[in-house]
Amino acid sequence: MMIKIRISVIALLFILPLGLIVFPAIGLAKQASAASSARPNILFCIADDASYPYMGAYGCNWVKTPGFDYVAREGLLFTKAYTPNAKCAPSRACILTGRNSWQLKQACNHWCFFPREFATYAEVLARNGYFVGSTGKGWAPGIALDEQGKRRMMTGQVFGRARTKPPTTGISRIDYAGNFRDFLNAKKDGTPWCFWYGSFEPHRRYEYGSGVKKGGKSIDQIDVVPPFWPDNEVIRNDMLDYAFEVEHFDSHLLQMLNLLESRGELDNTLVVVTSDNGMPFPRIKGQEYELSNHLPLAIMWKKGIAKAGRTIDDYVSFIDFAPTFLELAGLDATQAGMQPTTGRSLVEIIQSEKSGRVIPQRDFVLIGKERHDVGRPNDWGYPIRGIVKNGMLFLINYETSRWPAGNPETGYLNCDGSPTKTAILDGRTQPEMARFWQLCFGKRPSQELYDVKNDPYCMNNLANSPDYQKQLSEMKSFMLTRLKHQKDPRALGHGEVFEKYPYANTKEKDYYNRYMKGKRIPAGWVNPTDYEEKPLD
Repeated sequence: MMIKIRISVIALLFILPLGLIVFPAIGLAKQASAASSARPNILFCIADDASYPYMGAYGCNWVKTPGFDYVAREGLLFTKAYTPNAKCAPSRACILTGRNSWQLKQACNHWCFFPREFATYAEVLARNGYFVGSTGKGWAPGIALDEQGKRRMMTGQVFGRARTKPPTTGISRIDYAGNFRDFLNAKKDGTPWCFWYGSFEPHRRYEYGSGVKKGGKSIDQIDVVPPFWPDNEVIRNDMLDYAFEVEHFDSHLLQMLNLLESRGELDNTLVVVTSDNGMPFPRIKGQEYELSNHLPLAIMWKKGIAKAGRTIDDYVSFIDFAPTFLELAGLDATQAGMQPTTGRSLVEIIQSEKSGRVIPQRDFVLIGKERHDVGRPNDWGYPIRGIVKNGMLFLINYETSRWPAGNPETGYLNCDGSPTKTAILDGRTQPEMARFWQLCFGKRPSQELYDVKNDPYCMNNLANSPDYQKQLSEMKSFMLTRLKHQKDPRALGHGEVFEKYPYANTKEKDYYNRYMKGKRIPAGWVNPTDYEEKPLD
């Protein structure tokens, strides 16, 4: 029975590589798995900066994601999946090691030297009979070397020769699906495999207006603009340009699923689709609010999921992926040469037939950050620890004298350059726009508490409300107890260790002092007006 996936012919002309304009074949026929082993294949698909809930399966009508929606429909759709750290390198480090970023020494930071002592699940699987490969963005940005000084294959052997003509100037030329085909052709028959599909989309920068001009979208399709941005044509176009790049990621996912179906390998392949952190817009990516860390997640395994089509409301963390993969491969982390994982395997959810909250104990996730992008004196970070528990988000901001998105005079470098960013910064001194600047770039109190179930945009800080003091105290104690048990230096009073780890890109370190010497450092699309002429108080 054919599964109908709605996607316009016009959209296909832009999101599929030339010569591959075909209609989805998913579900045309079930075929036996080609793998001779009981161990499943693993296809891990990660977008670069895509937010929950902007996928079709979550009810979003201005982002079309037939690939993600198919995985959700034929597998599991998660409503409460979180990264511990909402920035590329630390988020991916959590995925690969099964440990929270504050347990990873230098790897808690963006642009770090990855510690040799922490093996990745991909390296472990490669040593234990799996054929492991990747395409696109793996663990990055940073430097990861082995004992001989050679670059580690953190996500497996790189397959990157296939190229295609991208639909916009901001989209990568990498043919992700073509490289996946090369990977499958390179593996031996009967060998279980693990592949990392790391899209560079929807990372900045975008071709402005592409969502309307090339994606056939309309700014009127967007039902809600987050209330911490102004609602105008510039911001809506920026959101649609983001959507167009999410759809590019999804188009290659769909091609990969079709390829597996045609080869008879789909049934015994665990397919995981997610993103590393929230969308590259002010107050989302690089911060620790609800839209920063709360991410899309769908998992499909036709041969292994007890009951497909379920929606899962358990709180799950990115540190749960590595122990899941290792368990399904029949491996113990420590015996296989990994540091003990902190995450909890998702196999019990996969094997259950329940929907909603499957495991009552899965009622919280821990989040936090240290140094992300640079641009503060001494390249210091903005340390945060937080917890999301039963619909509430609690945060501790440890250095409230610092600027959360980076210093104004260096262009707020922990916020990707964008039309939305520039529009907010240009309006900073206008009375009707000042509140947007404060929400996105202004300094913050030491504690924040939000009812994210009813306030997903984190607009109403309840930390000082008398009605919430008991709940705040309980959440704070609960969080700090677990962080101390995990030996988090910040929770133990030694957070300065994160400030001392070197910045890996040594040729471009110490942005702040370079700026003070008169050299401005652009990061992506940074307009001249993004820089304050002098430091703000």
